[in-house]
Amino acid sequence: MAAKGDLIYASALNADILAKGECGGAVTALLKYALESRLADGVLTVEKGVDLYDAKPVYITDPALLINSAGSLHCGTLLIPKLIKKYFNGARDLKIAVTLKGCDAKAMYELAKREQINLDNLIMIGLNCGGSLSPVPARNMISKKYGIDPDCVFKEEFDKGKFIIEYDGGEKGISVNELEEEGYGRRLNCQRCMTKIPRQCDLACGNWGFVGDGSKKATFIEICSEKGANLVTKAESAGAICVSDAPESGIAVRSKIEKSMLLLAGKAREKQFAMLGSGKERLNFILEETSMCIKCYQCIEKCPVCYCVECSTKKPYFVPPGRIPPPFMFHLIRYSHIADSCINCGQCEELCAMDIPNSLFMHAIQVEMEEMFGYVPGEDLGLPVLALVEESQERKRLLDTGCDQIFDIFKN
Repeated sequence: MAAKGDLIYASALNADILAKGECGGAVTALLKYALESRLADGVLTVEKGVDLYDAKPVYITDPALLINSAGSLHCGTLLIPKLIKKYFNGARDLKIAVTLKGCDAKAMYELAKREQINLDNLIMIGLNCGGSLSPVPARNMISKKYGIDPDCVFKEEFDKGKFIIEYDGGEKGISVNELEEEGYGRRLNCQRCMTKIPRQCDLACGNWGFVGDGSKKATFIEICSEKGANLVTKAESAGAICVSDAPESGIAVRSKIEKSMLLLAGKAREKQFAMLGSGKERLNFILEETSMCIKCYQCIEKCPVCYCVECSTKKPYFVPPGRIPPPFMFHLIRYSHIADSCINCGQCEELCAMDIPNSLFMHAIQVEMEEMFGYVPGEDLGLPVLALVEESQERKRLLDTGCDQIFDIFKN
């Protein structure tokens, strides 16, 4: 019987899932069992779209279709949680099993503590993540650095410090360090990320820590909650997966990989944040970069922490309408709103039409606030630094009074 805190190896017992799964197919098998047993009404995950570089979100209710999502995609830059808020009523009416990277897991927590998502109705399957690549830069990298037609590639993976592609005619791997020194490789926010194993989820799964015969694939699973333990126990009893204790050698390897990746992330933070400078130098850098803004609102629309019904950036007395680029107040409002809770998901930068390094600005501010106040966004369900009022009560007060002032600083 599985228990919270267990470290296990698990493999699918379904031959098709085992063959297609990235490392034993345990994640797909668990999702399939969750659907078949009605532990979940549906599964929200990612599968390949038109090609290897097109990761698309998919909601699955037919267990037979889950095999289409088996395997890994490192060129997908999606963030799942806001889809649950926007299209599934925050999982208030449905039980959903969902696969999550580290930034997804942090976004779940930030939305949950703002009462935008119901965690009780979610089964969160975390996926160890060393980082992802943006689709167009990934294609350019494969073409220029690897000398391979991107359309000939049918599989890609990170393994032993390399980004490896398999294509019609062979296989080729290049050191991640070499790629990133030349401006290729993982997204910049992924390089800075310190959440490589998403322990906020019910289960944290991946191939880090699997040792043994290469022909015998298995998923290393860390059971992080009672809900996760219940899923593993029932899936094993039903014959969906086979389970064994992870050996000490595997646990040591997993720990070594995580520590190595965190060390690299720390160095990436130091290097990237240094580019911003400090004081007036930083302000001037941000002013120059944001002067290219066309106010397309993608940074706000895709941010998992932005959830206000009426955005203050659309209020004419804060940001005059019709001005492109918008005044700096547009950006200051967003920075002040997200400053303590940025989860470094990179969506604001990934989707910016003008390639403004929004994520770098936001993350640098968040890290400085973390150092001052100790609040780490998305780590647990503790309230953020700026949670000074109850949102629902404050909105009612504003509506009742017609006032936008939270605090009357001029009152005697």
